[in-house]
Amino acid sequence: MIHNVYFWLKKDLSAEQVETFENELIALKTIDYLEHGFVGKPAPTEERPVTDHSFNYSLTLHFKNLQDHEFYQKECPKHLHFVDVCKPFFDQVKVYDTSPIH
Repeated sequence: MIHNVYFWLKKDLSAEQVETFENELIALKTIDYLEHGFVGKPAPTEERPVTDHSFNYSLTLHFKNLQDHEFYQKECPKHLHFVDVCKPFFDQVKVYDTSPIH
């Protein structure tokens, strides 16, 4: 299962707050039961009607199964810490969870 998260940060954050957000986001990639983790910013790709560059950061986590994802959401200390520390920093967050079709 793939957990894709997009963040729109508040416009008035200090450089220190942005650095804290980045460090906390990157720390989520170190969760030991993940298959893979990726943190990024909008790529400098061509502007097209189907491309959304409006977000500030993205997080992609690949879980082995739905149970690992449920643990991450409800009990994972690193995720719970991230939410506690970083929730005040973003105006909007969108989550797109996907499962394989094969």
